[in-house]
Amino acid sequence: MSKKRPASEYQKTFAFRFFRWLSGTKDPYLNEVEMHPQEEYHVDPEAALRHEKEHDAILDKVYDPERNMEMKLFRKLYHATSILFCLFLIALLLVTISYLPATGTIERPVNNEVAGRYIEKGLEETGAVNIVAGMILDYRAFDTLGESHVLFVATITVLILLRLNKTEKNEAEVNDRRFEPKNDTILQLSATFLVPVIIIFGIYIILNGHLGPGGGFSGGAVIGAGLVLYLNAFGFQKTERFFTEKTYKWICFFSLSFYCLAKSYSFYTGANQLHSVIPKGTPGAILSSGLILPLNIAVGLVVACTIYAFYAMFRKGGF
Repeated sequence: MSKKRPASEYQKTFAFRFFRWLSGTKDPYLNEVEMHPQEEYHVDPEAALRHEKEHDAILDKVYDPERNMEMKLFRKLYHATSILFCLFLIALLLVTISYLPATGTIERPVNNEVAGRYIEKGLEETGAVNIVAGMILDYRAFDTLGESHVLFVATITVLILLRLNKTEKNEAEVNDRRFEPKNDTILQLSATFLVPVIIIFGIYIILNGHLGPGGGFSGGAVIGAGLVLYLNAFGFQKTERFFTEKTYKWICFFSLSFYCLAKSYSFYTGANQLHSVIPKGTPGAILSSGLILPLNIAVGLVVACTIYAFYAMFRKGGF
C-alpha cells in the first residue's frame, strides 16, 4: 500500500508540474519574465499632420487623371467598354425583337393555348373559382414557391446586414421610443379596435383566395400591416410577447416546408399520371380546390412575417 504524500512535497514533483501545465491552471509567464506596464500612447501632432499630408499627396497622385497615365488609360478603357456593352445590348435586343411574330398573327405568345387552358379548364382541373389562384398555386405553384423563398432570403439578408447586439438593441429601443407617441391614448385606443379588424380581414382574404379576389400575398400584406400598426401603438415590449425572432423563424420554416412537401407530392403524382388522394371538393365551397387553400395560408403567413420583420429590422435592427 502506497504512502500518501503531503501537498507541499507533491507540488515539487514533475507529475504535479506536468498536470498543472496540461490543465492550463498556471500562466507560464507569470512571475517568470520581466514585465513593465505599457505606457499610454500619445499622438504626435506634427507626425499626424505629416502623415495626413502624405496620404493626401498619394491620393492626389493616384487619382489625378491628368498626371497619372495609368488612371487616365483606365478611364478611357472604362468609358469605351461601357459604350461597347450598351451597343451590344441594344443590338441583341433588336435582333431578338426581329424574331417576334407580327402584330395580330396567330403565332403571337398572347394567342397560345396556355391562357386558353387556364380559362377553359381551370375550374375543372384545380377546383378554384378564382382563376388567378388556380394559376399561381396549381399550374405555376413552383414559381410561387420560389417567390416565397425569395421573401425569406431577403429577410435573412436584411437580418445579416442590420442586426444589432443586445446592448445596441436596448439603446436603439430607448432612442426609438423617445421619438414616438409612447403613451398616445388616441393611437393606442384606435389600434385596440383596428388591429383585430385588420387581422380578421387579412385572414378572410387568405381563406377566400380560391373563391374570389385575394389570396396569400394580399392577405399576408394586410396582416403584416396590422402587426406594424400594433407595434407603432404599443412598442416592441408588448409585441414581443407573442411575436419574436424565434416565432418568425419557426413560422417561415413550417410554412415553406409544408408548401414544398405538399407541392412535391402534387408534382410527383401529376408527372407520373397517378391519382391524387387530395379531393378537389365542390367549387364555391370554402373547403375546396385541393391544396390551394392550405398553400394560400402558408404563403400568407410567410408574407405577413416578412413585412413585420422588414419593418422591425429597419426600425431598430432586431425584433
